[in-house]
Amino acid sequence: MSLSHQRHKLIAIVGPTATGKSNLGIALANQIGGEIVSCDSTAVYRGFDIGTDKVLPKQQQGIPHYLIDVVDPDESYSAARYAREATETINRICMSGLVPILVGGTGLYFRALTRGLFPGPARNNLLRNRLSDIANRKGPEWLHQMVARIDPPSGLRIHPQDVKRLVRALEVYFLTKRPLTEHFAETRSPLEHYEILAFALKLEQRIISSRIAERVDRQFSRGLVSEVRSLLKQGVSEDAHPFTGLVYRQVLDHLKGIRNESETRELIIKENEKYARRQLVWFRKEPNLQWINLSGEDPEAIKIVLNRIT
Repeated sequence: MSLSHQRHKLIAIVGPTATGKSNLGIALANQIGGEIVSCDSTAVYRGFDIGTDKVLPKQQQGIPHYLIDVVDPDESYSAARYAREATETINRICMSGLVPILVGGTGLYFRALTRGLFPGPARNNLLRNRLSDIANRKGPEWLHQMVARIDPPSGLRIHPQDVKRLVRALEVYFLTKRPLTEHFAETRSPLEHYEILAFALKLEQRIISSRIAERVDRQFSRGLVSEVRSLLKQGVSEDAHPFTGLVYRQVLDHLKGIRNESETRELIIKENEKYARRQLVWFRKEPNLQWINLSGEDPEAIKIVLNRIT
């Protein structure tokens, strides 16, 4: 789909978890005639709703939300695919005369879309098998230490248990002799013809911790454990990618008897706090972000955004 040479606007609301990005995105969409494009690597998976804190249809206030529930749990979904599909979606929104609003906290997806993602070398199964064998024998942390040593920014970005992305980072390094971060720096955005106005929400750590704890309580009261049981009963493999992420990994351990519910809640809160800190580190390295030290629900936040985009 082609667009005219006119520079269209893309508004982005990013930042750490539990800062109120979704609420701000919806409020903004209502004000300026926008539609929301999710920037969340877990929300793409169908059936994983409560633990990913997806915005419920009744909370969307009639604002269309895209790139949510687009693949089954056993499918793979990459940053490259996200950048391609998000670009197509953003173009369609603009062609309809509305404003695309990108909302989410997955830093790699944001970077792939706004700064580009290099295609990378083809997969090398022999190398991947060797690296996976190391992870099985010595634990994923061993791979994470290797990544952190050769590519510190990727070490901060990739979760220590995310074997898939750790293997890819090492694979790229061993095949090209250059770290993933260097490749990212040389890529071009698929949205070069857009004016990107990006805002990042930031709250004090103690406030984020309190908001995370409240959210975890809501997730359990909404039936998080039952959701995981239902997914397993439907035949979703424990090895499915969304089960390796935050919240779901801990609930799986709980169902295996590794921790009781109270311990599971506390662990989920702690892991989310760590994740929020990693997100903050990541987004601080992104150029041209406008930081707002308010929650997305604060009326002043939308005032600030409206003043800066008009």
